Amino acid sequence: MLKKVICLLLSVFLMAGLLAGCGTTPEEAETTPTEAPVEDVVEPDTTPEEPAEPEEPAGPSGNLQIAALEGAYGALWPALVEGFNAVYPDVAVELVIDMNIEDVISPSMQAGEFPDVVHLATGRPLALTETMIKDNALADLSDLMTMTVPGESVTVADKIIPGFIGNSLTTPYPDGRPYLTPTFYDPCGLFYNAALFTEKGWSVPTTWDEMWALGDQAAEEGIALFAYPTAGYFDALFYALLNSVGGPDFFARATSFEEGIWETAEGTQVLDIMTKLASYTDPSVPANANGDNYLKNQQLLLDNKALFIPCGTWFVGEMQDAPKADGFEYGFMALPSVSAGGDRYCYTYFDQAWIPADAVNQDLAKLWLSYLYSDAAAAIFGEYDASISIVGANDFLPADSQKRLFNATFEQSVAAVGGFATTEAVEGLSPNTAFFDPVNSLVSGDKSQEEWQAEIIEANDRLRDALVE
Repeated sequence: MLKKVICLLLSVFLMAGLLAGCGTTPEEAETTPTEAPVEDVVEPDTTPEEPAEPEEPAGPSGNLQIAALEGAYGALWPALVEGFNAVYPDVAVELVIDMNIEDVISPSMQAGEFPDVVHLATGRPLALTETMIKDNALADLSDLMTMTVPGESVTVADKIIPGFIGNSLTTPYPDGRPYLTPTFYDPCGLFYNAALFTEKGWSVPTTWDEMWALGDQAAEEGIALFAYPTAGYFDALFYALLNSVGGPDFFARATSFEEGIWETAEGTQVLDIMTKLASYTDPSVPANANGDNYLKNQQLLLDNKALFIPCGTWFVGEMQDAPKADGFEYGFMALPSVSAGGDRYCYTYFDQAWIPADAVNQDLAKLWLSYLYSDAAAAIFGEYDASISIVGANDFLPADSQKRLFNATFEQSVAAVGGFATTEAVEGLSPNTAFFDPVNSLVSGDKSQEEWQAEIIEANDRLRDALVE
């Protein structure tokens, strides 16, 4: 009995302990953790990021060597380079200019080192440009014509005066592609003293018949109708006359030495006019028609001893300091027409630029040439009283520039451009010796028109056989 009581008491005590444990609250049972130090919390920046500025594409860069004939516009070249570098600052330009640029660049060219671009026209005594043409050593400039002019939305071809591309001076081969491009341009017409015409009450002739009638009137006062600097200056007159007599088609046929062309009615008419003009020329001209004395022939116009003289607009600069008749005032006109109401033509001379086929930096050379046709470049040309071959070039000349008068000739006439087709060298013969030099003998009376025509027919055949293919 006692054992049962003891067991019962032990059970009671155990149950009481369990109940006491179960009565402890959760808060009392948990151990309070050590509090960590509170750190500043940086809230994330949710502002949208600005898009990064796109990097400007690198502009053209590299080295560009330009060789140019100094001519009458020597100071213009550095100004053009400065303008070009304002647009393309990363192109390092080396400018080589000289009055005899052929002598400067020919030795290195013969050694295989070529300028990237050359400003040198045909018709120079050393004929470097003609040699490059004959050797097929020029780069094709077709892609230049489709380039956009820097800073503008038009192409080079859009800017160039119509007719200045696609002629024998820019497109010398039968493939019809341009290998030279026109730069400076000047009309080559007939200069006269406008004040003398006003004083005498004479009208400026518009046809050849009026020209001959005026020549008879002037002869009565001891004034010759005509003079010329040298026989070579007849090229401009001759090309305009070919167009005037037979139109552009006849011009193209004659200058490509078509067989029998000088036995046609048009061919004979051209020679008739040339011969008659020789008979109205001051007889002193042939003796001075050379590189040493040609200014004496030009002085005949300024002294009112001849009414007309053919030349380009550089005539004014050449004779700037020469004595002149009282009240002298320059007049300038296109060639007379063959018949009343017919087209009058004024030959246009332009310099040419070209890229050697072996030039290293041809892309930069084309970039330079495309810049020259921009309005920005035209304004620089205008500052030097020069015109680049673009439509509206007159707008960039000074308001008092006499060139505005000369260029305005095209408002009443048609521009004639181009010349004889390129031939291989023919010993003792060239277009100049066949067509122009004999004029001296016509004036002096040492050669008849019939003799000259026979010589031209023979020369025409020989030159045709030498055409560059």
